[in-house]
Amino acid sequence: MKIEKIDVFQVDLPYSGGVYKLSGGRQYTSFDATIVRITTDEGIEGWGESTPFGATYIAAHALGVRAGIAEIAPNLIGYDPRQVDRINEIMDQSLVGHNHAKTALDVACWDIFGKSVDMPVCELLGGSTARGLPTISSIPTDSPDAMRQNVAAHRSQGYKGHSIKIGTLDSEGGPALDAERIQQCLADRQHGEYFLVDANGGLTVENALRMLQILPSDLDFVLEAPCSSWRETLSLRKRTSIPIVLDELATTEQSLIQIIADDAADGIGLKISKNGGLTKCRRQRDICIAAGLTMSVQDTVGSEIAFAAVLHLAQTVPERYLRCVLDTRGMINLKTAELNAELIDSTITAPESAGLGVKPDLKVLGKPVLSY
Repeated sequence: MKIEKIDVFQVDLPYSGGVYKLSGGRQYTSFDATIVRITTDEGIEGWGESTPFGATYIAAHALGVRAGIAEIAPNLIGYDPRQVDRINEIMDQSLVGHNHAKTALDVACWDIFGKSVDMPVCELLGGSTARGLPTISSIPTDSPDAMRQNVAAHRSQGYKGHSIKIGTLDSEGGPALDAERIQQCLADRQHGEYFLVDANGGLTVENALRMLQILPSDLDFVLEAPCSSWRETLSLRKRTSIPIVLDELATTEQSLIQIIADDAADGIGLKISKNGGLTKCRRQRDICIAAGLTMSVQDTVGSEIAFAAVLHLAQTVPERYLRCVLDTRGMINLKTAELNAELIDSTITAPESAGLGVKPDLKVLGKPVLSY
């Protein structure tokens, strides 16, 4: 089996909540998705997606995804897509870094692999745990009362985890406002709920310490991505007993090894596009398990195709290490594909059909913007 053609589609995914607000005054109303279709000489099609969270979350942006694919895609023609490690070697030889550009191609190859042997991708990634996966909400910064109501709304929909965004500038309220947001969001906490307090690298060490000193000592939450740099993170780590999860600073196998060596965190946010696709995330999953790091399996944002990849990877993580999965579909109001994965009794499972289990809607995707 050989790769015969690669088509690239572009779709704008409007944010379902109007304006998504992050630390540092960052705001998003829509996300630029790149969706890839790989066709083999046997007629099997594989699909993948990469949708950066704007251009200010990590060193990734939508135009860069498509520019990166332009560097890589011609070099993949003629190779067997099922040899996912070899495919990744070719991609890495074609373009250094740029995980977000490689993700859609890698995921599409796994989709083909699954279809070629009539198995779901999770079975090829190591085997399904056959357990329902708890989902996590994404609560953008807002007034404390509004954020509390947002948590309650997601709770009523069956979400067991909640990612609370903080990181307000001093001129906007600073540590005191962020502390109030946390307290309000946890005020109605239910048994079995899990709370991530996510600054997306928006806090200085000083602001983080001021915020934590304001909070009652009995609040149960994990602090995610508090600071933007490695030095700041290690400095804060030494001065707080709050568990720390890293996200933006945990993007490669090398960074995970450094996290372990420096004892810099207790868990990571494993995001498919940020971390380079399913092949590399499979390795990173195993590194985390070996080191005893917990994982929330997510993607930055994305439609049904991106979420399918999240589900299949998460379905292979042992229960004790998996905290939650992020259902990216809830962040947007455009449907790009059929995906049989519904929230039942507060959990969700990966599709049992071959490959990713997605059926893209070509009417929504339109015509390819690039073909190789």
